[in-house]
Amino acid sequence: MLRPKKKISRRDLKEDALVSTYVKLTSFYEANKRTISIVVTAVVVAVFATVIFLKNRSENNEKAIAALGAIFETFDAGQFQKSVDGIPERNVQGLKAIVDNYGGSATGELARFYLASAYAQLGRYDDALKEFEEYSPTGELLSVSRLSGIGSCYEAKGMFKEAAASFEKAATQYPKDVSAAENLNNAARDYSQAAEKEKAIELYKRIKKNYPATAFARDADRFIAQLSV
Repeated sequence: MLRPKKKISRRDLKEDALVSTYVKLTSFYEANKRTISIVVTAVVVAVFATVIFLKNRSENNEKAIAALGAIFETFDAGQFQKSVDGIPERNVQGLKAIVDNYGGSATGELARFYLASAYAQLGRYDDALKEFEEYSPTGELLSVSRLSGIGSCYEAKGMFKEAAASFEKAATQYPKDVSAAENLNNAARDYSQAAEKEKAIELYKRIKKNYPATAFARDADRFIAQLSV
């Protein structure tokens, strides 16, 4: 006598599915375990490296804050060479050492701005330009100051067209900045020095139109008349 077939329950189906999935996964792993091992190792190393990097960057920023705070009074007092070199007898790092040691941190980058400014004050314009170009500013004030600093260095080197372009960029990108009219005036002056009179006149007219209440606007007509001769 034939026995009736056993009825397959949902539980049996689930168990069969689990077994089947397990077998497939096991087979896949056995066939690809070397690749999987390499990928997992790479992920673990990347995560570990990221954690270490962020930790070190945070620690470096704290060290840079302390170092910049220690030398800033020297910079602010106009002792620019000493602010670059530091004060070894007091174990105070200079701006160059802060940039070299902590340049990847936020405060280390701020030290780069002050280093560029110190070089400019010392007449080391090529060194100043290098640091200004490498500096990554945060915020409008520092962005304008960086472009103005670049313009001042080019102007001091007699590269008036490059200076004018940098001053104009500062004023055009940040037209509401308090120094926008001054930067336009500087750009107009340097375009005039570069024998680009029409460009200079255009900027003086822009000063009159956009910044009529400034001293630069009051002087603009005189410069326009001189350039129009």
